[in-house]
Amino acid sequence: MEARRTARTLQVVDTEYSADAVEWCPIDKWHHVLTCGTYQLKNPEEKGSGDSEINKPQLRQGRLYLYCFQQKQLYSPLTEVQRIEMPAILDLKWCHVPMAGYPVLGVANAEGSLELYNLTPNKKNSCSLEPMCSVKLGPESLALSLDWSTGKWHEPVKIISSDSKGCLSLVSVDSSRSAMAVVSQWKAHDFEAWIAAFNYWNTDVIYSGGDDSKLKGWDMRTGTNKPAFISTRHSMGVCSIQNNPHKEHILATGSYDEHVLIWDSRQMKQPLADTHVQGGVWRVKWHPSQEGLLLAACMHNGYHILDCEGALAAGQEGCPILYSYILHNSLAYGADWSRLSIDAQPTSEPWSEPSLLAETQRKKDREQGTKEAVVKFQHLKIQYESPTGLFDMVVEDEADDYGSRSSSSLQTSGASQCPSTDLAMKEQQNLKAGINWTKKKGDLLATCSFYDHVLHVWKWEKNNTVSST
Repeated sequence: MEARRTARTLQVVDTEYSADAVEWCPIDKWHHVLTCGTYQLKNPEEKGSGDSEINKPQLRQGRLYLYCFQQKQLYSPLTEVQRIEMPAILDLKWCHVPMAGYPVLGVANAEGSLELYNLTPNKKNSCSLEPMCSVKLGPESLALSLDWSTGKWHEPVKIISSDSKGCLSLVSVDSSRSAMAVVSQWKAHDFEAWIAAFNYWNTDVIYSGGDDSKLKGWDMRTGTNKPAFISTRHSMGVCSIQNNPHKEHILATGSYDEHVLIWDSRQMKQPLADTHVQGGVWRVKWHPSQEGLLLAACMHNGYHILDCEGALAAGQEGCPILYSYILHNSLAYGADWSRLSIDAQPTSEPWSEPSLLAETQRKKDREQGTKEAVVKFQHLKIQYESPTGLFDMVVEDEADDYGSRSSSSLQTSGASQCPSTDLAMKEQQNLKAGINWTKKKGDLLATCSFYDHVLHVWKWEKNNTVSST
């Protein structure tokens, strides 16, 4: 039995503003909800030609998108249900547990504030985000990141945030009064504090990374005058950190130095594994249920799924890259796993032997669709929200050959006018060749890129093939 890993781009959306953060809701019954945050620099409106107007700083504007995913909508499963204009968004994350029965989204913005939003159902069989509360972290600073303390334990609810002045802010959240308060704030890094994160297993412990190339740990029980540890293992700015919610003491970090490091938090002198991903690592995300899978957003080099199981179990020096998604044409920033389990692509109609005329027309239609898809892709005007815009991308990997992967293994099959017929024909051809596919449920992911302002929703799955010959 052999296995191949496949990915299918389900939908591509133009976010209009530069997209830098994307998050699936982790709360039961709301797993189909997706949010995307954007950041756009705009010049102030020209009211005159005086120096006072010329010297005005650029405006940082943002937009928060709310989407719902429905797999039964085969060609456009993602539907926008709300957009909110606001200051530019640097980070957003859902609380891992509901508050007062509903999901809560945290947003870090360019005005140095944290804002919370309730997700509530509405009368139109949909949902919407409503403002809950906000807190200002400091003057003339940008809130760069946030993390919730609820990744493992549900109480007390806290948020840690980092800002452009190198400071960290610990914030308490009172869900009963819909209020937040800054309980501690301190200077953590010499330059921008790009990222801050909790140890989910012990929320008195906080990790931070800065543009000073330092990874630091803080124990709130002993105060913030001195960090619990300082690591200079990364050679450039540290911009991503996440504690593993499934396995205690395991930490993943990423940096502009293009390396993903896996750590045992009990021994921070040397990482367990070091993987060069050939792009600055803006975000790392552990899989919601599989402890060894890590998703990395690697700026100039797309998105990679790393197999960290060997590093966790046996101290393997590097983590094999199981899969690389490189269809974004700009900086890879936002990335997240959904908790939805996605079925194999359905075939909506039975296959029958096509006539020569029908086959010729189908081939022409597919070639035309492919040309249109290529043109749109090259000009960064990607909005594949119809059958003519379905963009398929398949990667075939031998299950035991992770080390030899490269971007050259990507195959673009183009846009098809008749995807259901194509899929049925492929299945029939496989059966004639003696190949039986065992299709399994796949993972649903969302990724977004910056300058081309594009959001991708895609499926990653592993299929087993059994030869009957």
